[in-house]
Amino acid sequence: MAAVSVRRGLAGLAGAGCGALAQLALVVVVTRACPAGEAGAFFTVTALVLMVAGVAKLDAGNGLIYFVARARAARRPGISGYVRAALLPPTVVAAGAAAVLWPRLGPLAAVLPVIVAADVLLAATRGFGTIRPTVLLDGMLTPLCQLAAVGVAALAGASPAGLALAWAAPYAPMLVLAAAGVRGRAPRGPYVPGTARELWRHTAPRSVAGAVQAVFQRVDIVIVALLAGPAPAAVYTAATRFKVVGQLAGQGLAQAVQPGLVRALAAGERERAGELYQAATVWLVVLTWPVWLAYAALAPWALRIFGPAYASAAPVALVLAGTMMVATACGMVDVVLTAAGHTGASLANLLVAVACTVLLDLALIPSHGALGAVAGWSGGVIVKNLLPLWQLHHRYGLHPFGRHTLAALRVRGWAAA
Repeated sequence: MAAVSVRRGLAGLAGAGCGALAQLALVVVVTRACPAGEAGAFFTVTALVLMVAGVAKLDAGNGLIYFVARARAARRPGISGYVRAALLPPTVVAAGAAAVLWPRLGPLAAVLPVIVAADVLLAATRGFGTIRPTVLLDGMLTPLCQLAAVGVAALAGASPAGLALAWAAPYAPMLVLAAAGVRGRAPRGPYVPGTARELWRHTAPRSVAGAVQAVFQRVDIVIVALLAGPAPAAVYTAATRFKVVGQLAGQGLAQAVQPGLVRALAAGERERAGELYQAATVWLVVLTWPVWLAYAALAPWALRIFGPAYASAAPVALVLAGTMMVATACGMVDVVLTAAGHTGASLANLLVAVACTVLLDLALIPSHGALGAVAGWSGGVIVKNLLPLWQLHHRYGLHPFGRHTLAALRVRGWAAA
Protein backbone atom coordinates (compact mmCIF):
# COMPACT_ATOMS: atom_id res chain seq x y z
CA MET A 1 0.00 0.00 0.00
CA ALA A 2 1.10 3.58 -0.58
CA ALA A 3 2.77 5.40 2.26
CA VAL A 4 0.58 8.46 2.02
CA SER A 5 -2.86 8.77 3.55
CA VAL A 6 -5.88 10.19 1.77
CA ARG A 7 -6.08 12.96 4.32
CA ARG A 8 -2.48 14.00 3.87
CA GLY A 9 -2.68 13.98 0.08
CA LEU A 10 -5.92 15.94 0.01
CA ALA A 11 -4.56 18.43 2.53
CA GLY A 12 -1.55 19.10 0.32
CA LEU A 13 -3.78 19.59 -2.69
CA ALA A 14 -6.13 21.86 -0.76
CA GLY A 15 -3.25 24.08 0.26
CA ALA A 16 -1.88 24.07 -3.28
CA GLY A 17 -5.28 25.00 -4.70
CA CYS A 18 -5.77 27.82 -2.22
CA GLY A 19 -2.32 29.20 -2.94
CA ALA A 20 -2.85 28.97 -6.69
CA LEU A 21 -6.14 30.85 -6.55
CA ALA A 22 -4.66 33.52 -4.29
CA GLN A 23 -1.70 34.04 -6.62
CA LEU A 24 -3.99 34.23 -9.62
CA ALA A 25 -6.20 36.76 -7.85
CA LEU A 26 -3.10 38.78 -6.92
CA VAL A 27 -2.12 39.06 -10.58
CA VAL A 28 -5.66 40.16 -11.43
CA VAL A 29 -5.56 42.86 -8.74
CA VAL A 30 -2.23 44.22 -9.96
CA THR A 31 -3.06 44.16 -13.68
CA ARG A 32 -6.42 45.80 -13.06
CA ALA A 33 -5.03 48.45 -10.70
CA CYS A 34 -1.90 49.41 -12.63
CA PRO A 35 -0.91 50.21 -16.22
CA ALA A 36 0.92 47.36 -17.93
CA GLY A 37 4.32 48.99 -17.43
CA GLU A 38 3.86 49.40 -13.67
CA ALA A 39 2.38 45.91 -13.33
CA GLY A 40 5.38 44.53 -15.20
CA ALA A 41 7.74 46.35 -12.83
CA PHE A 42 5.98 44.78 -9.83
CA PHE A 43 6.08 41.27 -11.35
CA THR A 44 9.73 41.66 -12.28
CA VAL A 45 10.91 42.77 -8.84
CA THR A 46 8.93 40.09 -6.98
CA ALA A 47 10.19 37.45 -9.41
CA LEU A 48 13.74 38.65 -8.74
CA VAL A 49 13.24 38.41 -4.97
CA LEU A 50 11.84 34.89 -5.20
CA MET A 51 14.60 33.82 -7.59
CA VAL A 52 17.35 35.11 -5.29
CA ALA A 53 15.66 33.56 -2.25
CA GLY A 54 15.45 30.25 -4.10
CA VAL A 55 19.18 30.38 -4.80
CA ALA A 56 20.01 31.35 -1.22
CA LYS A 57 18.02 28.41 0.20
CA LEU A 58 20.83 26.09 -0.97
CA ASP A 59 18.12 23.40 -1.13
CA ALA A 60 18.65 22.93 2.61
CA GLY A 61 14.96 22.10 3.05
CA ASN A 62 15.10 18.92 0.97
CA GLY A 63 18.29 17.83 2.71
CA LEU A 64 16.64 18.43 6.06
CA ILE A 65 13.58 16.35 5.10
CA TYR A 66 15.92 13.52 4.13
CA PHE A 67 17.84 13.49 7.42
CA VAL A 68 14.90 14.17 9.74
CA ALA A 69 12.88 11.36 8.14
CA ARG A 70 15.82 8.94 8.40
CA ALA A 71 16.63 9.95 11.98
CA ARG A 72 13.03 9.46 13.07
CA ALA A 73 12.83 6.05 11.37
CA ALA A 74 16.06 4.94 13.11
CA ARG A 75 15.17 6.71 16.40
CA ARG A 76 18.47 8.57 16.30
CA PRO A 77 19.11 11.63 18.50
CA GLY A 78 20.24 15.05 17.33
CA ILE A 79 17.34 16.10 15.10
CA SER A 80 17.53 19.67 16.42
CA GLY A 81 21.18 19.69 15.36
CA TYR A 82 20.18 18.90 11.81
CA VAL A 83 17.71 21.79 11.90
CA ARG A 84 20.35 24.25 13.10
CA ALA A 85 22.89 22.94 10.58
CA ALA A 86 20.39 23.37 7.74
CA LEU A 87 19.22 26.81 8.85
CA LEU A 88 22.45 28.75 9.37
CA PRO A 89 24.23 28.75 5.96
CA PRO A 90 21.15 29.66 3.85
CA THR A 91 20.19 32.45 6.23
CA VAL A 92 23.71 33.90 6.08
CA VAL A 93 23.74 33.69 2.28
CA ALA A 94 20.31 35.38 2.12
CA ALA A 95 21.48 38.17 4.43
CA GLY A 96 24.50 38.74 2.20
CA ALA A 97 22.28 38.84 -0.88
CA ALA A 98 20.01 41.35 0.87
CA ALA A 99 22.98 43.62 1.57
CA VAL A 100 24.10 43.44 -2.07
CA LEU A 101 20.60 44.11 -3.44
CA TRP A 102 19.64 46.83 -0.96
CA PRO A 103 20.76 49.70 -3.28
CA ARG A 104 18.55 48.22 -6.01
CA LEU A 105 15.55 46.95 -4.02
CA GLY A 106 15.64 49.08 -0.89
CA PRO A 107 13.72 47.74 2.16
CA LEU A 108 12.25 44.93 0.03
CA ALA A 109 15.65 43.21 0.14
CA ALA A 110 15.22 42.61 3.89
CA VAL A 111 12.59 39.95 3.20
CA LEU A 112 15.16 37.58 1.67
CA PRO A 113 16.48 36.03 4.94
CA VAL A 114 12.90 35.79 6.22
CA ILE A 115 11.71 33.83 3.18
CA VAL A 116 14.69 31.51 3.33
CA ALA A 117 14.50 30.75 7.06
CA ALA A 118 10.74 30.13 6.89
CA ASP A 119 11.18 27.69 3.99
CA VAL A 120 13.83 25.66 5.82
CA LEU A 121 11.76 25.47 9.01
CA LEU A 122 8.65 24.36 7.15
CA ALA A 123 10.70 21.65 5.46
CA ALA A 124 11.73 20.41 8.89
CA THR A 125 8.08 19.90 9.84
CA ARG A 126 7.55 17.83 6.68
CA GLY A 127 10.47 15.66 7.70
CA PHE A 128 8.42 14.75 10.78
CA GLY A 129 5.73 13.38 8.49
CA THR A 130 3.25 16.24 8.70
CA ILE A 131 2.39 18.73 5.98
CA ARG A 132 -0.16 20.66 8.04
CA PRO A 133 2.17 23.63 8.83
CA THR A 134 3.17 23.88 5.17
CA VAL A 135 -0.42 23.71 3.98
CA LEU A 136 -1.68 26.28 6.48
CA LEU A 137 1.22 28.73 6.37
CA ASP A 138 2.76 28.49 2.91
CA GLY A 139 -0.31 27.29 1.04
CA MET A 140 -3.05 29.36 2.65
CA LEU A 141 -2.12 32.02 5.19
CA THR A 142 0.73 33.73 3.35
CA PRO A 143 -0.84 33.88 -0.16
CA LEU A 144 -4.16 35.09 1.24
CA CYS A 145 -2.46 37.73 3.37
CA GLN A 146 -0.41 38.84 0.35
CA LEU A 147 -3.59 39.17 -1.68
CA ALA A 148 -5.26 41.23 1.04
CA ALA A 149 -2.22 43.44 1.65
CA VAL A 150 -1.60 44.14 -2.05
CA GLY A 151 -5.31 44.76 -2.59
CA VAL A 152 -5.40 47.37 0.17
CA ALA A 153 -2.20 48.98 -1.14
CA ALA A 154 -3.62 49.08 -4.68
CA LEU A 155 -6.82 50.76 -3.44
CA ALA A 156 -4.64 53.33 -1.67
CA GLY A 157 -2.86 54.09 -4.95
CA ALA A 158 0.52 52.69 -3.93
CA SER A 159 3.43 52.67 -6.38
CA PRO A 160 4.92 49.37 -7.65
CA ALA A 161 7.49 49.63 -4.84
CA GLY A 162 4.71 50.05 -2.28
CA LEU A 163 2.85 47.06 -3.71
CA ALA A 164 6.04 44.99 -3.46
CA LEU A 165 6.47 45.87 0.23
CA ALA A 166 2.84 44.93 0.89
CA TRP A 167 3.49 41.61 -0.89
CA ALA A 168 6.57 40.95 1.28
CA ALA A 169 5.03 41.75 4.68
CA PRO A 170 3.21 38.40 5.30
CA TYR A 171 6.47 36.44 5.24
CA ALA A 172 7.34 37.71 8.74
CA PRO A 173 4.44 36.02 10.57
CA MET A 174 5.03 32.88 8.48
CA LEU A 175 8.59 32.70 9.84
CA VAL A 176 7.45 33.11 13.45
CA LEU A 177 4.77 30.43 13.15
CA ALA A 178 7.07 28.03 11.30
CA ALA A 179 9.69 28.38 14.05
CA ALA A 180 7.04 27.61 16.66
CA GLY A 181 6.01 24.49 14.73
CA VAL A 182 9.56 23.17 14.63
CA ARG A 183 10.23 23.92 18.30
CA GLY A 184 7.24 21.84 19.29
CA ARG A 185 8.52 18.83 17.34
CA ALA A 186 12.29 19.13 17.77
CA PRO A 187 13.16 20.65 21.15
CA ARG A 188 16.74 21.81 21.45
CA GLY A 189 19.01 18.92 22.33
CA PRO A 190 22.72 18.18 22.69
CA TYR A 191 24.89 18.65 19.63
CA VAL A 192 25.88 15.41 17.87
CA PRO A 193 29.37 15.70 16.31
CA GLY A 194 29.42 15.46 12.54
CA THR A 195 25.79 16.50 12.07
CA ALA A 196 26.51 19.54 9.91
CA ARG A 197 29.16 17.73 7.87
CA GLU A 198 26.83 14.79 7.21
CA LEU A 199 23.93 17.01 6.16
CA TRP A 200 25.91 19.28 3.87
CA ARG A 201 27.89 16.46 2.26
CA HIS A 202 24.55 15.12 1.07
CA THR A 203 22.95 18.50 0.34
CA ALA A 204 25.83 20.40 -1.30
CA PRO A 205 25.41 18.93 -4.81
CA ARG A 206 21.67 19.52 -4.58
CA SER A 207 22.29 23.08 -3.37
CA VAL A 208 23.58 23.99 -6.79
CA ALA A 209 20.62 22.18 -8.36
CA GLY A 210 18.24 24.07 -6.08
CA ALA A 211 19.79 27.35 -7.16
CA VAL A 212 19.48 26.40 -10.81
CA GLN A 213 15.86 25.36 -10.24
CA ALA A 214 15.10 28.72 -8.64
CA VAL A 215 16.59 30.50 -11.63
CA PHE A 216 14.67 28.26 -14.01
CA GLN A 217 11.34 29.09 -12.36
CA ARG A 218 11.69 32.88 -12.52
CA VAL A 219 14.35 33.90 -15.01
CA ASP A 220 11.95 34.09 -17.95
CA ILE A 221 10.04 37.03 -16.43
CA VAL A 222 13.28 38.90 -15.74
CA ILE A 223 14.59 38.24 -19.26
CA VAL A 224 11.35 39.45 -20.84
CA ALA A 225 11.57 42.66 -18.81
CA LEU A 226 15.20 43.21 -19.81
CA LEU A 227 14.82 42.41 -23.51
CA ALA A 228 11.28 43.58 -24.27
CA GLY A 229 10.34 45.93 -21.41
CA PRO A 230 8.03 45.81 -18.36
CA ALA A 231 4.75 45.91 -20.32
CA PRO A 232 5.44 42.65 -22.23
CA ALA A 233 6.64 41.19 -18.91
CA ALA A 234 3.21 41.95 -17.46
CA VAL A 235 1.46 40.28 -20.42
CA TYR A 236 3.72 37.24 -20.14
CA THR A 237 3.22 36.96 -16.38
CA ALA A 238 -0.56 37.19 -16.71
CA ALA A 239 -0.79 34.63 -19.52
CA THR A 240 1.46 32.13 -17.75
CA ARG A 241 0.10 32.64 -14.24
CA PHE A 242 -2.16 29.63 -14.65
CA LYS A 243 0.91 27.41 -14.65
CA VAL A 244 1.02 27.87 -10.89
CA VAL A 245 -2.05 25.61 -10.71
CA GLY A 246 -0.09 22.64 -12.01
CA GLN A 247 3.09 23.55 -10.19
CA LEU A 248 1.39 23.88 -6.81
CA ALA A 249 -0.62 20.70 -7.31
CA GLY A 250 2.64 18.90 -8.00
CA GLN A 251 4.25 20.58 -5.02
CA GLY A 252 1.39 19.55 -2.75
CA LEU A 253 1.68 15.91 -3.83
CA ALA A 254 5.47 15.97 -3.62
CA GLN A 255 5.40 17.32 -0.07
CA ALA A 256 3.10 14.47 0.94
CA VAL A 257 4.98 11.71 -0.91
CA GLN A 258 8.65 12.71 -0.56
CA PRO A 259 9.34 11.33 2.96
CA GLY A 260 7.82 7.96 1.98
CA LEU A 261 9.89 7.85 -1.19
CA VAL A 262 13.08 8.51 0.77
CA ARG A 263 12.28 5.65 3.17
CA ALA A 264 11.28 3.24 0.40
CA LEU A 265 14.31 3.87 -1.79
CA ALA A 266 16.69 3.85 1.21
CA ALA A 267 15.32 0.43 2.14
CA GLY A 268 15.59 -0.84 -1.43
CA GLU A 269 11.82 -1.22 -1.75
CA ARG A 270 11.46 -0.41 -5.44
CA GLU A 271 7.96 -1.84 -5.64
CA ARG A 272 6.76 0.49 -2.92
CA ALA A 273 8.56 3.46 -4.49
CA GLY A 274 7.00 2.67 -7.85
CA GLU A 275 3.56 2.52 -6.28
CA LEU A 276 4.03 5.95 -4.72
CA TYR A 277 5.32 7.42 -7.97
CA GLN A 278 2.46 6.05 -10.05
CA ALA A 279 -0.18 7.03 -7.51
CA ALA A 280 1.08 10.61 -7.41
CA THR A 281 1.31 10.79 -11.20
CA VAL A 282 -2.22 9.60 -11.92
CA TRP A 283 -3.69 12.01 -9.38
CA LEU A 284 -1.63 14.84 -10.82
CA VAL A 285 -2.98 14.09 -14.31
CA VAL A 286 -6.57 13.63 -13.16
CA LEU A 287 -6.56 16.88 -11.22
CA THR A 288 -4.70 19.12 -13.68
CA TRP A 289 -5.40 17.99 -17.24
CA PRO A 290 -9.02 19.24 -17.15
CA VAL A 291 -7.66 22.62 -16.06
CA TRP A 292 -5.18 22.80 -18.95
CA LEU A 293 -7.72 21.67 -21.53
CA ALA A 294 -10.22 24.24 -20.29
CA TYR A 295 -7.57 26.97 -20.25
CA ALA A 296 -6.53 26.18 -23.83
CA ALA A 297 -10.13 26.31 -25.01
CA LEU A 298 -11.14 29.40 -23.07
CA ALA A 299 -7.88 31.40 -23.13
CA PRO A 300 -9.15 34.34 -25.27
CA TRP A 301 -11.92 34.92 -22.75
CA ALA A 302 -10.12 33.83 -19.58
CA LEU A 303 -7.28 36.28 -20.17
CA ARG A 304 -9.73 39.19 -20.19
CA ILE A 305 -9.95 38.95 -16.41
CA PHE A 306 -6.55 40.69 -16.37
CA GLY A 307 -7.82 43.46 -18.64
CA PRO A 308 -8.90 43.79 -22.30
CA ALA A 309 -5.33 44.24 -23.54
CA TYR A 310 -4.28 40.83 -22.24
CA ALA A 311 -6.62 38.78 -24.49
CA SER A 312 -4.03 38.95 -27.30
CA ALA A 313 -1.80 36.56 -25.31
CA ALA A 314 -3.98 33.52 -26.15
CA PRO A 315 -1.16 31.82 -28.19
CA VAL A 316 1.03 32.00 -25.07
CA ALA A 317 -1.70 30.22 -23.13
CA LEU A 318 -1.92 27.43 -25.74
CA VAL A 319 1.82 26.71 -25.53
CA LEU A 320 1.63 26.80 -21.73
CA ALA A 321 -1.28 24.35 -21.55
CA GLY A 322 0.31 21.81 -23.89
CA THR A 323 3.64 21.95 -22.09
CA MET A 324 2.09 21.49 -18.66
CA MET A 325 0.14 18.45 -19.85
CA VAL A 326 3.37 16.82 -21.02
CA ALA A 327 5.12 17.72 -17.75
CA THR A 328 2.36 16.37 -15.49
CA ALA A 329 2.21 13.12 -17.49
CA CYS A 330 5.86 12.54 -16.54
CA GLY A 331 4.98 12.83 -12.84
CA MET A 332 7.31 14.23 -10.20
CA VAL A 333 10.35 12.70 -11.84
CA ASP A 334 12.94 14.99 -10.28
CA VAL A 335 11.58 14.38 -6.77
CA VAL A 336 11.91 10.61 -7.30
CA LEU A 337 15.41 10.99 -8.74
CA THR A 338 16.67 13.05 -5.80
CA ALA A 339 14.89 10.81 -3.28
CA ALA A 340 16.96 7.98 -4.76
CA GLY A 341 20.09 10.01 -3.98
CA HIS A 342 21.02 11.01 -7.55
CA THR A 343 21.53 14.68 -6.82
CA GLY A 344 24.35 14.99 -9.35
CA ALA A 345 22.16 13.71 -12.19
CA SER A 346 19.39 16.09 -11.12
CA LEU A 347 21.83 19.00 -11.25
CA ALA A 348 23.02 18.08 -14.73
CA ASN A 349 19.42 17.83 -15.95
CA LEU A 350 18.59 21.26 -14.57
CA LEU A 351 21.67 22.86 -16.09
CA VAL A 352 20.71 21.53 -19.50
CA ALA A 353 17.12 22.75 -19.03
CA VAL A 354 18.18 26.25 -17.97
CA ALA A 355 20.66 26.50 -20.83
CA CYS A 356 17.92 25.49 -23.25
CA THR A 357 15.53 28.10 -21.81
CA VAL A 358 18.03 30.96 -21.82
CA LEU A 359 19.25 30.25 -25.36
CA LEU A 360 15.72 30.05 -26.72
CA ASP A 361 14.73 33.19 -24.82
CA LEU A 362 17.66 35.18 -26.17
CA ALA A 363 16.87 34.01 -29.70
CA LEU A 364 13.08 34.44 -29.63
CA ILE A 365 12.11 37.20 -27.18
CA PRO A 366 13.49 40.18 -29.16
CA SER A 367 11.34 39.30 -32.18
CA HIS A 368 8.38 37.46 -30.59
CA GLY A 369 8.09 38.96 -27.10
CA ALA A 370 5.94 36.96 -24.69
CA LEU A 371 5.37 34.15 -27.19
CA GLY A 372 9.12 33.72 -27.60
CA ALA A 373 9.51 33.62 -23.83
CA VAL A 374 6.93 30.88 -23.37
CA ALA A 375 8.56 28.89 -26.18
CA GLY A 376 11.87 29.10 -24.36
CA TRP A 377 10.27 28.10 -21.09
CA SER A 378 8.49 25.19 -22.81
CA GLY A 379 11.72 23.84 -24.24
CA GLY A 380 13.35 23.91 -20.82
CA VAL A 381 10.39 22.22 -19.12
CA ILE A 382 10.30 19.37 -21.64
CA VAL A 383 14.04 18.77 -21.25
CA LYS A 384 13.73 18.97 -17.45
CA ASN A 385 11.11 16.22 -17.41
CA LEU A 386 12.18 13.86 -20.17
CA LEU A 387 15.81 13.50 -19.03
CA PRO A 388 15.01 12.24 -15.48
CA LEU A 389 12.14 10.14 -16.87
CA TRP A 390 14.62 8.24 -19.01
CA GLN A 391 17.09 7.96 -16.11
CA LEU A 392 14.48 6.49 -13.75
CA HIS A 393 13.49 3.95 -16.38
CA HIS A 394 17.11 3.04 -17.10
CA ARG A 395 18.27 2.73 -13.47
CA TYR A 396 15.22 1.49 -11.58
CA GLY A 397 12.63 0.46 -14.12
CA LEU A 398 10.25 3.05 -12.68
CA HIS A 399 7.43 4.41 -14.85
CA PRO A 400 4.85 7.15 -14.25
CA PHE A 401 2.05 4.77 -15.28
CA GLY A 402 1.68 1.04 -14.71
CA ARG A 403 -0.18 -1.61 -12.77
CA HIS A 404 -0.60 0.67 -9.74
CA THR A 405 -2.26 3.44 -11.75
CA LEU A 406 -5.87 2.26 -11.62
CA ALA A 407 -5.55 1.11 -8.02
CA ALA A 408 -4.35 4.58 -7.04
CA LEU A 409 -7.67 6.05 -8.14
CA ARG A 410 -9.36 4.14 -5.37
CA VAL A 411 -9.23 5.65 -1.90
CA ARG A 412 -7.84 2.42 -0.50
CA GLY A 413 -4.72 2.87 -2.66
CA TRP A 414 -3.79 5.89 -0.52
CA ALA A 415 -3.85 4.14 2.83
CA ALA A 416 -1.41 5.24 5.51
CA ALA A 417 1.95 3.54 5.92
